Amino acid sequence: MSADTGRQAAGQESTHDAKLGAKRDTKQDTKQDTKQDTKVKLLEGALRTLAEQGIAKTSARSIAATAGVNQALVFYHFGSVDELLAAACRHGAEQRVARYRSRLEGIGSLAELLAFGRDMHVKEREAGQVAFLGQLLAAAQTQPRLALATAAGLRLWTDEIEKVLGRVLEGSPVAEFTDTTGLARAVSASFVGIELYEGVDEEGAACALDALDQLAVLASVFDELGPLAQRAIRHRLRRTARS
Repeated sequence: MSADTGRQAAGQESTHDAKLGAKRDTKQDTKQDTKQDTKVKLLEGALRTLAEQGIAKTSARSIAATAGVNQALVFYHFGSVDELLAAACRHGAEQRVARYRSRLEGIGSLAELLAFGRDMHVKEREAGQVAFLGQLLAAAQTQPRLALATAAGLRLWTDEIEKVLGRVLEGSPVAEFTDTTGLARAVSASFVGIELYEGVDEEGAACALDALDQLAVLASVFDELGPLAQRAIRHRLRRTARS
């Protein structure tokens, strides 16, 4: 065999090996994509099952039926129904926060934040998210793993709200005497409570939202006061804080 023939044969072999490697990579990528698609189907199926059927009827069988996959895949991908529900909680919160993040970043006042909250509440209720949250909170009372996952999901919202509050309250007399982190949690807890409260007293929930709007108006009035008035308010607040 000549040197040229040898090089040609080696080149052909190299090309053949490269094609085989590419096929293996493609098959591996396809397999990974399929596994990921199945996991997402299970996560979404868990969210829908919990919202539509309640925690008592949420099982590997019902979740798999909703997701349109084999029941055994629940345990293959997540180990248990509790682990799947915990992952679904985190997944759902990440999806919802990501959906609203750009709008949150554009909020410039407390009034705008509360208007956003009202609008989001309507959309989330129509999407079944309020029902899901109610079921999840109920289950979390007796299942520590779900409690941790629920708290982590709510914390995603709280972190975003804290950013907004830090921005809109900057320079305000309110910010000087308010723990922004605590206030963010209070706002989040208020909306969670109102969402659940609305199911038994729609009028009362509307009154609660109106009261929050009034607090936003009060805060805006503080911001519009002149330097002397703001100084007087700060002085009064400092005296109250020390007493």
